[in-house]
Amino acid sequence: MKPDRIYLRGLTVKGYHGVFDFERREGQDFVIDAELELDLGPAAASDEVTDTVHYGELAESLAAVVAGEPVNLIETLAQRLADVCLADGRVRAATVTVHKPQAPIPLQFSDVAVIIRRESDRDRRGRS
Repeated sequence: MKPDRIYLRGLTVKGYHGVFDFERREGQDFVIDAELELDLGPAAASDEVTDTVHYGELAESLAAVVAGEPVNLIETLAQRLADVCLADGRVRAATVTVHKPQAPIPLQFSDVAVIIRRESDRDRRGRS
């Protein structure tokens, strides 16, 4: 059976990431998608937001990372965002996509993105 999921898609935040000086100086929009795998049964039963991941707070935490300390690679940014998602002990795994729609590529393109999936250490230990 597939695990329950919470999706957050299209979170757009200005960040200063990239390998070029102008990217770090001028910044650009990054678009974040996050998919969290967790058991939503407790929240469904209690009808209490405290029994689930508060997606408004999640969005704010992810936005703070994107707007925060610059990194060279969106791969690094994706890992930092996945770490934020996995910080909640209820999250078993997180898939994070970082889109860089204004990447400095001298050709026409619709999107550049990195997708990573990470499992919590707690989940991996439980299946070992």
